[in-house]
This record gives sequence, C-alpha cells and structure tokens, in this order.
Amino acid sequence: FTTMQTNYASSYNPASYAKYYYATLLAILSFIATIIILSYVLTGRGERIDIGWFLTATSPYMWASIGVGFAVSLSVVGAALGIYTTGVSIMGGGVKAPRIKTKNLISVIFCEAVAIYGLIIAIVLSGQIEAFSQEAVENNPAIMARNWFSGYAMFGAGITTGVVNLVCGICVGQVGSGAALSDAANPALFVKILIIEIFGSAIGLFGLIISVLLTSRAKMGDKA
Repeated sequence: FTTMQTNYASSYNPASYAKYYYATLLAILSFIATIIILSYVLTGRGERIDIGWFLTATSPYMWASIGVGFAVSLSVVGAALGIYTTGVSIMGGGVKAPRIKTKNLISVIFCEAVAIYGLIIAIVLSGQIEAFSQEAVENNPAIMARNWFSGYAMFGAGITTGVVNLVCGICVGQVGSGAALSDAANPALFVKILIIEIFGSAIGLFGLIISVLLTSRAKMGDKA
C-alpha cells in the first residue's frame, strides 16, 4: 500500500493537469457566450450581437475608468510579484551571505518603479476625464464621437500600461532573484547581472511612452 501511495504521489503533477483546467474554463466561457447569443436571437434582438452596437451603446466614461483601473491594478500586481520573487531570494541568500542584503535592495527599487509607472498613467488619464452635456451632443454629434474616441484611447492606454508593467515586474523580479543568488555565490557577477536588470526595467518605459502617445489627442468634455 505504501508503494502504491508513493507512486501515486510521484506521478501527480499539477502542471500536467493545467490543460484540463484551461479546457474547463474555455468550456464554461463558451457555454455562457452561447446562452447569451441564443437569448438575443430567440427574443428577436439578434441585431444587438454587433461590436459596433456594443461600442456605441456603452459610455466613454466606462472605458476611461476601466483603463485607469487596469493601469494601476496590473502595474501593482507586476511590482508585487517582482518584489516577492526578489525579496525571497535576498532573504534566503542573506542567511549565508549577509553582505548582499543592502546591495540587492536596488532590485526591489526597480520592481517598485513598475508600480509608479502605472500610477503616473492613472493620474494622467484621470485628469483627462471631463463631463459632457447631452445638449451639447445633440447640437454637435462630433462631440460624442470625440468623447468615444477619448474613452477608447484611455482604455487602450490603461491596458497597454498595465500589461507591459505586469510583464516588466515579473521580468525584473526573476532577474533580481538571480542577481541576489549570484552575488551570494560570486560578488563579481552582481554588476554584470545588474546591467541585464536595467534593460529589463526599461521595458516598463516603453508602455509608458506608448500610453502617453495614445492619450495625447484624447480630449473629453463639451469643447470641440
């Protein structure tokens, strides 16, 4: 019995079941989408299954707010994952080599900068959200089109910043973890790996620049 239990435990690998998890999630999402589509078709509202109708039926404030939320949340998650990965390695390596604890804090600073990028974009986007009146939209339909464009642009900027900073935080955390362990084994390797970490941290700036360019023409409000 002990042998069978040992073989079962050794054969179980959560990674091997990942495809089943993804397949189950895809099946659930497909089922929900099918129910929604059938409900529209059977109730005579099939024309609403249209991307254009969805984009024009939603408020530009919703898209702008979601963009702000994603910019902050995904950036903070990326920074947290990076600090978690780096911090564990610094504490573990610092047990045998206490000298690495202070010097490798620069990796934590690089991870924290990822969250700051997202916060900057969120502040910029929040400052561009302005109210528009229904009377002005009725008199000039171009105002509504411009507000829609602004909402979509802010949403794209927020998603760009959030996803880029999420990946950047994971990248900096992994490299910072390697830098801490390498420094504990050989101090001469720290500067060389630090250069790689600097290039990894620069990825977050790419998303920041693109987001600023996306929102450079985004102007919400009544002014034409």
